[in-house]
Amino acid sequence: MGISSSLYSGVSGLNANANAMSVLGDNLANANTVGFKSSRTIFGDLLSSQVSGSGGISQVGRGVGLSTVDTIFSQGTFENTETNTDLAVEGAGFFIVSDPSTGNSNNNYTRAGAFRFNAEGYLINPEGYNVMGYQLDDNGNTVGDLVPIWANTQSFTPSGPTSNIILNTNLDSDSPAIPGGFVATDPTNSSNYATSIQVFDSLGSTHLMTTYFTKTSDQNWDWNTVVDGGEVTGGTAGALEIVGHGSLGFDASGDLIHIIDEDGTQHELYTDAGDTSSDPVYPRPTATTSADALDWVNGAVQTQQISLDMQTSQYASPSVVVSQEQNGFGTGTLVKLSVDEFGNVVGNFSNGTPRMLMRIPLAKFTNPSALTKIGSNMYAQSTTSGVPVVGTVGSGVGKIFTNALELSNVDMAQEFVKMITTQRGFSANSKTITTTDEMLAEVINLKR
Repeated sequence: MGISSSLYSGVSGLNANANAMSVLGDNLANANTVGFKSSRTIFGDLLSSQVSGSGGISQVGRGVGLSTVDTIFSQGTFENTETNTDLAVEGAGFFIVSDPSTGNSNNNYTRAGAFRFNAEGYLINPEGYNVMGYQLDDNGNTVGDLVPIWANTQSFTPSGPTSNIILNTNLDSDSPAIPGGFVATDPTNSSNYATSIQVFDSLGSTHLMTTYFTKTSDQNWDWNTVVDGGEVTGGTAGALEIVGHGSLGFDASGDLIHIIDEDGTQHELYTDAGDTSSDPVYPRPTATTSADALDWVNGAVQTQQISLDMQTSQYASPSVVVSQEQNGFGTGTLVKLSVDEFGNVVGNFSNGTPRMLMRIPLAKFTNPSALTKIGSNMYAQSTTSGVPVVGTVGSGVGKIFTNALELSNVDMAQEFVKMITTQRGFSANSKTITTTDEMLAEVINLKR
């Protein structure tokens, strides 16, 4: 091994440290790149040469080489944003994106979640790649293979007919009893109190439904629910049509204890009849409209039946509606798209009803450091990265945070320290070359 070999050792050090500086420069250049993962260089010594000495055979190193450049997939910090399609991943998962120009034939992977919906309703990244996801069935379960996340921005959501009404009211116990029952032609004089609510049929049309309460004796009230007769088959417009009736029974403390159907069947609300200290009956008994009474004339479903959850009390206080609600809704157009923390793409419609449209999954790799960088914050599967495990939030692939972006995990202070040591290493190797050159010059001067 001649003296000139130290020149090549120095050159190897220059090359290795130059590559290290390139990696540091790339890290610092991407310090503000969303979802960027920093890299590090790993050096390894080169094959040594054997030299003989008085003490035996020894080894002399031949320099340094670049072993590998690792990608560091440590968690980056989150930046809160005002865009509800900005998504960040906590954990090992990656978003799955695909190039629509190739027919989404190959999937790529990214941690950068700066997504948006384009004019066609596709969820895309800034490079125009489709974000991939699953379609959902009516029960919210994922079905089929991965497809581009898409929402029909011109779609209508179907109506939901009312099936349940909750009436939270108090009926004044001091109200006078009205004998003779309810008279549909004279509801004002044949009832003590009334409350109205809009209900929906299967076509999304609204109907005003009114429930009249009539005190028949102490702790006993009749209820009669009516609609305009012109809205049901056989009725007369402007006249009330009774579509449900029954009775309510209270105890001496003013608590509702039983409901009596129109056929006289009594349903207790507590396991020990009339004893409100016993366990409530579950499911809670409710009143219902009469079978086939809601036979709407507009062609809607003729068999609609609505349960009335009478959350009613009878205290010595003016009759009042505390709250009332119903579960129906009309048709609506898509107003806004958003993504929730489970990766569900949610469509918010003009009727106030949100609906889950699709679900965004995440992919996890056994060896993410072996993924191939393809630019634009994206990675491709390699032979050593392993195959992706694809799952939704809750299956161990990571969590999704909305209105957030994962920032670069580059630690600038650490990078500058590495830059100093790399610069010193480069300078030291250059000194090796210049010193060796001086030694060679001395050898040449031996002949002079």
